[in-house]
Amino acid sequence: MTRPITSVLIGAGNRGADSYAPYALRHPDQLKFVAVAEPDPGRRDRFAREHNIPKERCYTTWEDLMAEGRIADTALICTPDQMHVGPALAALDLGYDVLLEKPMATTLEACVQLVQAADRAGRLLQVCHVLRYTSFFETVHHLVTSGRLGEVITVEHRENVSYWHMAHSYVRGQWRNSRLSSPMILAKCCHDLDILFWNLGPCRRLSSFGSLIHYRPEKAPEGAAERCTAGCAAAAECPWYAPRIYVDLTPLRRSVPGGTFPDDYRGWPRSVVWDDAPPAARDGDAVAAVQQALERGPYGRCVYHCDNDVVDHQIVSMEMENGASVGLFMHGHSHREGRTMRYDGSRATLRGIYSFDEQRIEVHDHLTGKVEVFEPEVGPFGGTGHGGGDEGLMRAFIRAVRDPTFVPTTARECLESHLMAFAAEEARVKGTVVEMDRFRTWAETVSRA
Repeated sequence: MTRPITSVLIGAGNRGADSYAPYALRHPDQLKFVAVAEPDPGRRDRFAREHNIPKERCYTTWEDLMAEGRIADTALICTPDQMHVGPALAALDLGYDVLLEKPMATTLEACVQLVQAADRAGRLLQVCHVLRYTSFFETVHHLVTSGRLGEVITVEHRENVSYWHMAHSYVRGQWRNSRLSSPMILAKCCHDLDILFWNLGPCRRLSSFGSLIHYRPEKAPEGAAERCTAGCAAAAECPWYAPRIYVDLTPLRRSVPGGTFPDDYRGWPRSVVWDDAPPAARDGDAVAAVQQALERGPYGRCVYHCDNDVVDHQIVSMEMENGASVGLFMHGHSHREGRTMRYDGSRATLRGIYSFDEQRIEVHDHLTGKVEVFEPEVGPFGGTGHGGGDEGLMRAFIRAVRDPTFVPTTARECLESHLMAFAAEEARVKGTVVEMDRFRTWAETVSRA
């Protein structure tokens, strides 16, 4: 009987502990966690209990864990974005195969350094580009690359971030400020750029435009308080009123089929707010804990009075090596969370929508006028995040660790979406057109310096 792959988890937050690690609980014959590094004692202890990790294998820092040497087959790194590089380089150096949450790093130089380190170590470095492992995007990929559309001429891909998700992650949350994390086009759209690269190949050159229009102090309505919990006079008319989002879960109920959540619901986005509640409150009534968290933490702040500076809209115009022209649209003002796309080919047009409550692909044939409809089955991974992508990613990673001939995505392929994101941000800030070959060469040179 084949033993399970062993792993250490570095960062037991929402993505690590709640999205990827549960694979080991569902498939104990395939994956087993033997250690955890997490500075928050509550998260660390919870993860240790769930995965039966002994106290001596629970670490406060990743440095303490890595000082033990290589104690497992793999390392799953899900620290905050700006803390990816240190543990990833250390793990590769020790001989771990690494699964790294996206984005790889918050600077271009560091992203390239990680790929170079994986090359030197001869180890697997896979980035959590989970969309590749969904039935929906696998279907789109097959339709595009099989020639069903003919030659792809132009593509429109939209990342429609809902107004409340934008406020949660990019106005109030940890990706709100480029000095603290990374450009929004990288943090939110490296998934989308990866899908475009997967379907169409490399980008030849690109330009980009975007800015922060709305979530600014001067756009605050009259009577807006610094915090939503401070008796805000604009609460009744404000879509971003924090208690409505986190206590009542109103937008989440609207966006998820069925929309039924128990009062003690502790999943996302409440799980992110949780850490701001007093420790004693976290084990008690969920609603009371969230209310207390909003009174003291960043998620109770008015969206017009935060320290955010990332864009709330951006467009990237790309010319691909195969000649196709592509427009990537990202914005944080959508009524509905999800991605929409259109691929116009010489023989057919593909239109798609990928959201919580609808996954649909239409292929409009130019010759016959017929419309072929695909509604991809989420399949056996339907209960997991990203339409089954989280589970599919874990399954592919474990297979790649067991079978070196199976490489779902190379580290350099993962890097390409990050290069495109950093190039887009440079083009936006400087008002230039970036030639990608020169940008790639420059990035490699700078990272080796």
